[in-house]
Amino acid sequence: MSKIFDVRMAVIDFLKETLQTDEITVIKLDNVIDAWEAIAEIYTDDSFLKSMNLPPKLTRVYYSVKVNETLEVIAFERISEYAQ
Repeated sequence: MSKIFDVRMAVIDFLKETLQTDEITVIKLDNVIDAWEAIAEIYTDDSFLKSMNLPPKLTRVYYSVKVNETLEVIAFERISEYAQ
C-alpha cells in the first residue's frame, strides 16, 4: 500500500482506540518536514444532552493529529473548528 494510506489508517486506529468511537473520517492529510499532519472529523454523542438524560444527538468535532515517519502519533489535540 501507499504511505499516505498507511498514515491515514494509523490516524484512524489511534483515534478509535483513544476516543472509543467508530465515526471517524480523515478530511485532510499533509506531508510536512519529518511528519504527517491530519485533520479528522469525528461524530460523538453530545455529552451535555447525555448528562441531562435527554435523547442522544451526534455532534461533530475535529481533531488534529501529527504522525512521524514511523507512523507513531507524536501529537494530537481537539480543535474548535475547521475552516475548509
